Amino acid sequence: MADNPSIVKGNGCAACHVLFRVKEAMQVSEQDAADLLSEVLLDNQPLNDEFISIVEQIHMKARMMGVTFAIKSRDAKDRYLDANFKNTLSELVSDASVYGTEIAMRKLVLSHIALNIAQNLGIDYHAATEELYYYMRKNDMQTHDEMMQSIRSLLTKRGVEKP
Repeated sequence: MADNPSIVKGNGCAACHVLFRVKEAMQVSEQDAADLLSEVLLDNQPLNDEFISIVEQIHMKARMMGVTFAIKSRDAKDRYLDANFKNTLSELVSDASVYGTEIAMRKLVLSHIALNIAQNLGIDYHAATEELYYYMRKNDMQTHDEMMQSIRSLLTKRGVEKP
């Protein structure tokens, strides 16, 4: 894949390409393949570095997206990711304390749905978010009820909040 990024067709995902190859070769579920891939990458730092390099090459450099991030040194990328990781966690904790756990969970669920839409359609996250919000506005009561039911179910499954 590093030598021939065209193996990943069109707007396909390099990581998914590897994941589905593992799934097919090992005859396991997608989740099991993802777990296996994560274990292998966690235990083999050089392979993990090569894997992310390939993902960056295909998704950022070859497609001319996120190039300013892609051309940074690994240390600069890690500092940027660390800052965003910590800021996002802090923001979620703050939202939960100020607005309540349900609002923080709503934010997480909506982000996850938008991310899935972006991945499945091969569009950017912003466009996926706008499409999701359009759909939700169009089906306001239904989507609100489903969202709140799911959030409450998630929170009560782990004993976070009492029903």
